[in-house]
Amino acid sequence: MTVHICSLILEEPQTIPDDGNYHVVRFPFGLAESYDDQGMHQLAQPDGHRIANWRTSDRAGLIWPAAEGWGSLTAIVHWEDGQYTELRDRYERDPLNLSTGADSTATDHRARTPGINPFTKHHELFVHPATPLAFKVAHNSGSPERIIHAQFKLAIHPVKEA
Repeated sequence: MTVHICSLILEEPQTIPDDGNYHVVRFPFGLAESYDDQGMHQLAQPDGHRIANWRTSDRAGLIWPAAEGWGSLTAIVHWEDGQYTELRDRYERDPLNLSTGADSTATDHRARTPGINPFTKHHELFVHPATPLAFKVAHNSGSPERIIHAQFKLAIHPVKEA
């Protein structure tokens, strides 16, 4: 069986507000992507919506699974040194309530360390083509903070050949 892969990378700072909510990490499209041969992260999304600006649309953080199957999620986030005491991250199914309703998983809360704060995480779950996935982050600094690098990856092992 073919493994379906989408690998996204963000190589510019992205500001994350401190408003008590988790925020979708947004990723660029096209040549700025690491890998998306199965079309799981596109400007024209499967539900008919077209993204005008990836920097301002939370839809730019969605991966729409190309197949039903066992999904292996990986994320990397590097936080710029800041005034936070806690950093948070999680994966979320349908974070924008476009299909089945938001459902978070693999939530982590991490204490601040000196300097930049780089983290990686891995989680596995069943994925479905009509239910997009996102990597979300939060912090508690009292003012906006920046992530300076991020990656979000999905590898799908289909439950049956497409």
